[in-house]
Amino acid sequence: MSFNYGCAGDRVVTTRTQSVLALGEQLRQRGWTISCAESCTGGGLAYAFTSVSGSSDWFNVSWVTYSNDAKHQKLDVLEHTLTQYGAVSEQTVIEMAQGVAAKSGAQVAVSVSGIAGPGGGSTDKPVGTVWFGFSLNGNISAAKMRFSGDREAVREQAIDYVLARCNDFLA
Repeated sequence: MSFNYGCAGDRVVTTRTQSVLALGEQLRQRGWTISCAESCTGGGLAYAFTSVSGSSDWFNVSWVTYSNDAKHQKLDVLEHTLTQYGAVSEQTVIEMAQGVAAKSGAQVAVSVSGIAGPGGGSTDKPVGTVWFGFSLNGNISAAKMRFSGDREAVREQAIDYVLARCNDFLA
């Protein structure tokens, strides 16, 4: 599970562990915590966070909200959002990130929802499409990426993308 290459501010991060450690240090220095909601990554992001010693100082909670019902019940994603735009959409990951921030009290909240494959894709949302939601002290942003490879490769790339983006936000 290596993060081969990515930028975190003016540093080059060469492994996933180094990326997690850098993120943890940024959060620890600020006295902040991070929480997340995961769909297609299925807890992989929480696993990455907790793979390093001391992560309890800065990692709060993760919800694996794989079904639409879980997104609605656990994170308060509106049913209308899910039916109108689908689980893999900008609107959904924004509401997921807002739900994470509200329920956890974390200063950094992340959400991930995508189509890891091999099935489930469409013309509008092909396999490898992943939406990310970020809340940084209530400032919301979203991003869409299209990853290639098999199911595991898509999931791993999504986790590494979150780590790189969060490090960039906090650098």
